[in-house]
Amino acid sequence: MKRTFSFVVSRTTTAAWPVIAAGTALIAATYGLVRLAYGLFLVDVQRDLGIDVAEAGAISGGASLLYCVAALVGFVSADRHARALVVGAGLTGAGGAAGMALAPDAGVFALSAVVASAGAGLASPAMVAVLQQHRATREHRGGQSQVNAGTGPGLVMAGVLALVLLPDWRAAWLIAAAATVLAAVAVLVLSGRRGEPSSASPSRALPPWSWFRAHGSLLIAALLMGVGSAAVWNFGRTLLAERGADATVSVVAWIAIGAGGAAVLGTAGWLERMGPRRAWAVTVGAMAMTTGVLAMAATHAPVAWTACAVFGWGYTAGSGVLITWTGRIDPPRAAAGTAMLFVTLILGQAVGAALFGLLIPATDFGFAFAGAVVASVLAVAVACRPRASRR
Repeated sequence: MKRTFSFVVSRTTTAAWPVIAAGTALIAATYGLVRLAYGLFLVDVQRDLGIDVAEAGAISGGASLLYCVAALVGFVSADRHARALVVGAGLTGAGGAAGMALAPDAGVFALSAVVASAGAGLASPAMVAVLQQHRATREHRGGQSQVNAGTGPGLVMAGVLALVLLPDWRAAWLIAAAATVLAAVAVLVLSGRRGEPSSASPSRALPPWSWFRAHGSLLIAALLMGVGSAAVWNFGRTLLAERGADATVSVVAWIAIGAGGAAVLGTAGWLERMGPRRAWAVTVGAMAMTTGVLAMAATHAPVAWTACAVFGWGYTAGSGVLITWTGRIDPPRAAAGTAMLFVTLILGQAVGAALFGLLIPATDFGFAFAGAVVASVLAVAVACRPRASRR
């Protein structure tokens, strides 16, 4: 999805990069450092606060539900109040992370984790709208994909913090809170400094019914992708620890997930040439395959690291495909479409987190991860039907 390289860089392209970089930082902070880092620090949090697997799954499910509420707010207001959503993303993401860092008990930690997740829910539709409304970024092809790929670098940063600071998970959450504030401020300053907002009037808050019908298969596929990704995001590091991996091995696995997500920047053009249908099959198919490999080869560090890297690429690239697909269906409503699909994706993660949190103690990790593989395969099948392709 990146523009072909040229030695002649236009003023528009030059003006776009600071906003894109700030947006990437905001996604890196709200997703990689805050929302998705929950699973990274979970083992140490469980030890210190006495949270069991079922409770951990319930907390993640609650966080995903509030994410959905926040993204729904973005769905109806991003076109008109993008900058207010950026402020909200910074406040909830940073406030929740700080609350987790200072939590005296499991109850306060759970509430803070739920609040923190709202930051990511607000950030995604906010950045889609910011990039559309800013003249320079609106004309920069591939900016949306580049910002969305910020999840990967954020996860790498979270993994580095874990390597340096664990078992002091509280310090890591404080740093995540500070980074979220700085990223939100950068977006506000840079997006208002250069370029002019679009003069086009915003689309109606509620799209017509035909718009929802056009997204029908994608909504089901996004839900199933969310279920399929929940096992690794919430219990991947716990799985490695249970299978005998030491802290360094499991944290490096998390860094590998982030590195895979960052690699999306290098494959964006290749995926765009495929078209959304084939790109979805490749990315979510890779996510399904590596979820199974991780469950089967958790005791072999190099294999587990490779599986985590490919999983991170598949998940991040797959979520980017959703942005591209809804943009092709109705470009003026790309922010609303992104919010709706991401709500559905995270709702699936909430269902998956709660389900696998109950299945793992009752059965084992292998059974739960097999269920995640099945959900991901179904996500490919639903979206790649000929009917979905025609749309």
